[in-house]
Amino acid sequence: MRPSKRAADEMRKVTLERGVVRYAEGSCMVTFGETKVLCAATVEEKGPPWLRGTGKGWVTAEYSMLPRATHERTRREVSSGKPSGRTQEIQRLVGRSLRAVVDLTAIGERQIVVDCDVLQADGGTRTASITGAWVALHDALKWMEGRGMLKGANPLKDHVAAISCGIVAGNPVIDLDYVEDSGAQTDANFVITGAGGLVEVQGTAEGAPFSEEELLALLKLAKGGVGKLVALQKAAVA
Repeated sequence: MRPSKRAADEMRKVTLERGVVRYAEGSCMVTFGETKVLCAATVEEKGPPWLRGTGKGWVTAEYSMLPRATHERTRREVSSGKPSGRTQEIQRLVGRSLRAVVDLTAIGERQIVVDCDVLQADGGTRTASITGAWVALHDALKWMEGRGMLKGANPLKDHVAAISCGIVAGNPVIDLDYVEDSGAQTDANFVITGAGGLVEVQGTAEGAPFSEEELLALLKLAKGGVGKLVALQKAAVA
């Protein structure tokens, strides 16, 4: 039995609330159980220098965690002068995940930045960030469409969402909270599109290696979970 009393394939309650930031072109408050992330998308008229003259735009992300998002206060990274390695890894992951489903030519030489700020952390902050960031990005692109800023068809080619899975007490389970994540024998994150394409798979053994059969079991759980997340995304933006 999981500490949360959930079944192996049972996710925490997920909510996606749009339009929560007044000034952002797109925004979403996403919750995975007790994990809460605020995602806000900003449209910038100028793209990155290396894309100048190419006609292509860019989608990127920044990620941060509020000092009291965790059990004990975490020092603000700005006070150390640079983001931690973990922060850089996560924000690059979020950016890659979003770009996988965007036609960058259609947005012109502009940049969309999605800020993902963790208000409360209870495991799965990166997967929640990706899932909520897609909604914020969707609304930012709709904002651009309403102002005639897009070239041709909708730049969003598909949905993208993410979920964590792991081996806990010898059993494959989905959507790990902090208690499970901290004691998992294997921890994995799956980023998957609405069509079922794999964008990224991160898997780590915390001790004994995991088998190919266990990896496939985790993938099966992840595909089912992302299917539910995509359905929630569709309902949120309908």
